[in-house]
Amino acid sequence: MASTANPVAPAPKIKAGVAPLRAGEGTSFLLRRLHSLTGVVPIGAFLLEHFISNAEAFKGPLAYGKQVEFLNSLPFVFLLELFFIWIPILYHGLYGVYIWYQGDTNVGDYPWTGNWLYASQRWTGIVALVYMVQHTYYLRFTGVHLPTHPMQSFAKVQAEFQNPWMIAFYAVGIIAASWHLSYGLWLFAAKWGITTGERARRRFGYLCLALALGLVSIGAASMYGFLKTPIQPLNSNAGSENIVMR
Repeated sequence: MASTANPVAPAPKIKAGVAPLRAGEGTSFLLRRLHSLTGVVPIGAFLLEHFISNAEAFKGPLAYGKQVEFLNSLPFVFLLELFFIWIPILYHGLYGVYIWYQGDTNVGDYPWTGNWLYASQRWTGIVALVYMVQHTYYLRFTGVHLPTHPMQSFAKVQAEFQNPWMIAFYAVGIIAASWHLSYGLWLFAAKWGITTGERARRRFGYLCLALALGLVSIGAASMYGFLKTPIQPLNSNAGSENIVMR
């Protein structure tokens, strides 16, 4: 007895590539929105201030030391740092690592501009996070206690620059942080409905690119300030017994 097999319907074709501006659902949606928001406020604002403050190094040790002294003299500085810098960075960084781990890239198979930008945002975020951890640990928790001895801040950074590998590490970290912030602003504007339409996104993209180049330039000027100045004396014993955040 002959039997005819039912024809098998062809599998639906899945569009190749990475879905743009992926927002998630439910709790994931809220967490991603919070992740996007903290990347701009307060972390983005802090990074802009940090780049501008570090540019004082171009003026020399005295100007840089006075800037560090001013920042540490702000009222409730510990609470400001805790709630507007450390907690937001901790959340944004850890959840960013989770997104990076869960995400997929296929720039090898589909070398489109959107895929490359998606991959660059993930990797620059990881590099920037490693850079900030190292930078914070060295300046805040080793050697001279800078909140107590702000005038030693220039010499402490300059001492680290005596290692050529650290100069390269700082340069890569500055580039990564500049790109991650600038493209993050573009993503923020697109996800939150600030830029609607391809034309608006393209124009804002040019502004974000200019911001990235500007931040890299400011960072390069800051590094040059440390490198061009004669070596400053560093009192490695100053405040080493009291290394705590204040």
